[in-house]
Amino acid sequence: MKKVFYNGKIYTGELPFAEAFAVEDGRFVFVGNTKDALALAAPGDELKDLQGRFVCAGFNDSHMHILNYGQALLTAKLDEHTGSLADLLAYVKAFAAEHPVAEGAWLKGRGWNQDYFTDVHRMPDRYDLDTISTEYPICLVRCCGHCLVVNSKALEILGITADTPQPEGGSIGTSDCVPDGRFFDNAMGLVYDSLPAPSKEEVKAMIRTACKALNSYGVTSSQSDDYQTFSGLPWQTVMEAYKELEAAGELTVRVYEQSNFGNLESLKAFVEAGHKTGVGSSMFRTGPLKMLGDGSLGARTAYLSRPYADDPSTCGFPVFSQETLDEMIGYANSIGMQVAIHAIGDGCLDMVLDAIEKALKDHPREDHRHGIVHCQISRADQLRRMIGMKLHIYAQSIFLDYDNHIVEARAGKDLASTSYSWKTLMEGGLSVSNGTDCPVEMPDALRGIQCAVTRRSVRDGCGPYLPEQAFTVQEAIDSYTLRGAEASFEEKEKGRIAPGHLADFVVLGEDVFAADPDDIHRIDVLETWLGGVCTFSKSV
Repeated sequence: MKKVFYNGKIYTGELPFAEAFAVEDGRFVFVGNTKDALALAAPGDELKDLQGRFVCAGFNDSHMHILNYGQALLTAKLDEHTGSLADLLAYVKAFAAEHPVAEGAWLKGRGWNQDYFTDVHRMPDRYDLDTISTEYPICLVRCCGHCLVVNSKALEILGITADTPQPEGGSIGTSDCVPDGRFFDNAMGLVYDSLPAPSKEEVKAMIRTACKALNSYGVTSSQSDDYQTFSGLPWQTVMEAYKELEAAGELTVRVYEQSNFGNLESLKAFVEAGHKTGVGSSMFRTGPLKMLGDGSLGARTAYLSRPYADDPSTCGFPVFSQETLDEMIGYANSIGMQVAIHAIGDGCLDMVLDAIEKALKDHPREDHRHGIVHCQISRADQLRRMIGMKLHIYAQSIFLDYDNHIVEARAGKDLASTSYSWKTLMEGGLSVSNGTDCPVEMPDALRGIQCAVTRRSVRDGCGPYLPEQAFTVQEAIDSYTLRGAEASFEEKEKGRIAPGHLADFVVLGEDVFAADPDDIHRIDVLETWLGGVCTFSKSV
């Protein structure tokens, strides 16, 4: 039985719009005009009048963290209370009263951002969290995921003192030589290693919760980094959770797993177990080796080639040595595995480009699709180098919503003038996909499309930042659909509304091409369809 959709404005990946399409056995079987679509219908086929609404391929968030998002949805939502430190603390105290902390458990939350505080101009510390409680441990993670703060009870449980050595690729915050409760990048592992790992059923609940929310944003595909979410939770358990949900018909987002490993031994064990890029099904498939090259700009842990303009005492820091990057990326490339490396600072980007270049020299590959995740702070010479290496770029246009306010202050005017230059890379022939790094930002593709087009902050209109780097509406939509499919070698399977492609699509309340660019984020997601099955309807 076919489902025939007609009388719509259908962006197929090309212009002009089509009017109708038909779906059978989970794939598009016809795309064209309404008259021909209705003529195709047979007795018993389902007919759906789109009533002139806009339809495009389902959104593909090309870099995010499904497990982290699912956990964030089930814990304290700090992003809604980060206007001031006082509001943050009051909210967490109220949350704790409504959700009593069980004996031996931790109170957890994510989403604070000190740059939005109006009452103080600093990060929270252990003493702030002590005003919530000194009886049970508290852990509150910054929105970027590269910094967290704990209370004094947590430091006591962790055994962190002034004598605790600083870890490589991270730092333990101190004030007057005493730990202040702040942990940055690799140092966060000292906290995470002490938290109990969730069970497989709890992991499945997080995935279900996250996928339901993703569908409400029109997301049908996610390229997700999940294997290092919880210390002590084996990657095998995460993979089993996904596969069991798929088998039960409960996985409503297609997942291309960005497989995060921090050492060669664990990566080799993963590969020797039969897993490398492309292995799996259309619902859950192994993607690239993912590595975290540095921190974040907001936390000043992104590794710059020069001191921060607003804090000359630091350049940030790399998470891995050049030797480790070389051996990990080199091994992955040599066995035909794709790599996707987080690089926010230009100092980190130098290291990553050196490692990929060396890997390709040792084992040349034509269609490797190795990529840079984030690709924020960059120099002109690095832009030229990435184009020459034919890399894939995993951009997050939504980051401009916040970073518009800080990029020049953090990186300095010179570096800022060549950063977030994704249009230059696109015009150089590179595939630039888009995403949100959720839960760093909410997985709202329409907000990301707006930022890509306007280069302005959604929340207050700040900008435009480097307006010559703005995408057209078509380029922005493609970055969330077709380019995401290219990132996972699936452009012949999805990312467009075309015969033979998977029937993943989203119905919107307004034509994105005709909307005021500053109002794109206000467009409603009315329906989300995965393989011809409706997974979200706003009317329900």
